[in-house]
Amino acid sequence: MKTTDQHKHSKKGVAQQAAVSVFAWLNLFSAHSMAVVFLMLAVLGSALAVVNISYKHRMVFHELQQSREQTNNLDVQWGQLLIEQSTFGLEGRIERRAMEELGMKLPDWSTIQMVRYE
Repeated sequence: MKTTDQHKHSKKGVAQQAAVSVFAWLNLFSAHSMAVVFLMLAVLGSALAVVNISYKHRMVFHELQQSREQTNNLDVQWGQLLIEQSTFGLEGRIERRAMEELGMKLPDWSTIQMVRYE
């Protein structure tokens, strides 16, 4: 039985030596390999940052376009309100000038006659 235990133990040792030799052969834990891994992670991180910034830029640009469209709509509405105000103000000005310059006045309700058109 000792030989089988020794055989199993020797197989474990060989497997461990093989694993160690593979890592040693690949040289994964050397300073050069660690620097390469670190640089690869830095490049991946910067790539993800660029994607994130590009997405945020597009979202902010879309909001800017919506704000510009809203500004244009409000400018059009403001222009329409100014025209409407000048139209309503025109009647009051005409009435005032008619009273002051021409001496016109509104008739009494008792003197107004309604005419029906049939």
